[in-house]
Amino acid sequence: MPTPATTSSPAAMTLGGLHHITAIAGDPKRNLDFYTRVLGLRFVKKSVNQDDPGTYHLYYGDHLGSPGTALTFFPWIGIRRGRPGTGQAYTTGFSLPADSLAFWQERLAKLNVATGPVETRFADRVLSLADPDGLKLDLVFTAEADARAPAPSADVPAAHGIRGFHSSTLALPAPAATLTLLTEVMGYRLVATSGSRTRYAVAGGGPGTYVDILSDSNLPHGLSGAGTIHHIAFRVADDAAHVAALELLRRRGYQVSPVIDRAYFKSIYYREPNGVLFEIATDQPGFTFDEPAETLGTKLSLPPRLEPHRAEIEAALPSLT
Repeated sequence: MPTPATTSSPAAMTLGGLHHITAIAGDPKRNLDFYTRVLGLRFVKKSVNQDDPGTYHLYYGDHLGSPGTALTFFPWIGIRRGRPGTGQAYTTGFSLPADSLAFWQERLAKLNVATGPVETRFADRVLSLADPDGLKLDLVFTAEADARAPAPSADVPAAHGIRGFHSSTLALPAPAATLTLLTEVMGYRLVATSGSRTRYAVAGGGPGTYVDILSDSNLPHGLSGAGTIHHIAFRVADDAAHVAALELLRRRGYQVSPVIDRAYFKSIYYREPNGVLFEIATDQPGFTFDEPAETLGTKLSLPPRLEPHRAEIEAALPSLT
């Protein structure tokens, strides 16, 4: 179990906010169509699950898949539908301009994408929906400054495009120990509380840095499967901050993986006290590591250690166009 804080505890991590969020999907073609054609994100990387190379790892985001914009998927054809609920990263929020609500309501209605009623959450309006696998998404129409440029899209005008992540909501039945991790180890600070939702931010705050804790006894216990989050990743600027985060977690008693080189970033993994899988990932080198920005997502990209096995990997993967 993690050890309690002491007066001699080292300083908290230096995080920049959310890096990427990885979810589980079923049909990869359906997944690709929804996120590129419906939501207007760019398909920035077609790769494989490095722990299961017979499965795709698909990445969507802004023009470069910049940290704070990349929603990624492990699509397993035929996997059972999961159940979003407690003990999970429950919803993923995207940041959009405050005046884009009407555009998205009209667009999603035309595309027969069901949405929930508009909710006022803190100072923002929120439109909730689900992807074809049931993954819970929030479009957050915020007046907060967000200078990130959306991905170029033939379907969504830039003025109404998704800027990147706004927040990740964790549904936790017993949040106290998780809050200790967030605030004392990961450097998050309390921003606001409204009803059963409490918001935390890191670094300079604003869209892309928020983690919301939702304590709702009416939610079911979450079950992993299609339409649920596999893990959420937080960003650090460089290798030095990455190693410092690893050492701090170990000193505080958390079980954390060694540094794993994912080619596009380096990663460490650990579970917060309610069981949600967290990752700390470096900002560099990014998705242009193995293909130019202009052609991101157009070929199967493999990390160097898997490149010698390209032929058998490609033969095992389903067609994806």
